[in-house]
Amino acid sequence: MQTNPTNPANRSPWWALGGAAFGFLLPFVGFGCIAALCIFSFAGMNALSATGAPATSSVHLSGPLSGPAVAVIDINGEIVSGSSASLGMSSLASSGDILPLVAQAAAAGDVKAILLRINSPGGSVVPSDEIYHALKGCGKPIVVLMGEMAASGGYYISMAAEHLVANPNTLTGSIGVISSFPEASELMKNLGVTVSVIKSGSVKDIGSLYRPMTAQEMALWQKVVDETYESFVQIVAEGRKMSIEQVHALADGSVYTGRQALELGLIDALGYQEDALLKAAELGAITGTPRVILLAPPAVSLFSSLLSGRMNQSLIPEDFLGDLLAPKLEYRWTGQ
Repeated sequence: MQTNPTNPANRSPWWALGGAAFGFLLPFVGFGCIAALCIFSFAGMNALSATGAPATSSVHLSGPLSGPAVAVIDINGEIVSGSSASLGMSSLASSGDILPLVAQAAAAGDVKAILLRINSPGGSVVPSDEIYHALKGCGKPIVVLMGEMAASGGYYISMAAEHLVANPNTLTGSIGVISSFPEASELMKNLGVTVSVIKSGSVKDIGSLYRPMTAQEMALWQKVVDETYESFVQIVAEGRKMSIEQVHALADGSVYTGRQALELGLIDALGYQEDALLKAAELGAITGTPRVILLAPPAVSLFSSLLSGRMNQSLIPEDFLGDLLAPKLEYRWTGQ
């Protein structure tokens, strides 16, 4: 006669003992998971220094373990203000992440040169300018290695370097300024939505989503764009030792391949990382094989993101619509 093991009456005492043990251990397992979550979250939150600025890390990449070094700093993605921790995103070139890295390289006595690896279409004007000025004032020779793209704001930042190296197929240049204003007045009309605006001046709501821009407003904003554009041209003229007229001839927003950029004087050489490293070591007066270190911001912890709500913030930021519609001045190539 066969017994049915699923019938509680037919189970051996070991079933009861096992069930009791599981019930006893379950709270401890749960507690252990919570403790691990807290530890990882604490580690993620401790990625901030006592001053509230993001901590940085240094990773040995190659060469001797001690001695004079070339510090590698990466600028990947769209250039924005803030930091990856506050934005909840690590796929952006955030000024709040990059500026501490530049400061760390500037303060380190063993860092003799900086290799700036850029792969960016550019981004907002202010963080691009902040990074440029931090690099310009760091007191260390800088070599730029351009990746797939070092366009607009990415090229602007490059002007802080003594030597620019690009892949033959890099896309660079795109010297110019862009500013976009979404306008949905027809859509609002079709939806039967009207908006009442009370303002203190005729152009206080310039760039409003709810109405087309007037000719006066277009002219006013064009002056803002032109002023910012001329600053970009001046930076390129100084960085590439070219005349303003020479830069103007190239600065119509066009992108250039690495080969074209070399012919036009926008870069110094075609090459690869080993070429850029050798040049950085040379400019830093490093003899022999240089020690190469990577300076990087801390990764945003998954657990700290969950605990602090940053994961939700990164997926649907509270001010997403406001950021999307707000007027911006950008050194950014939009052709991607």
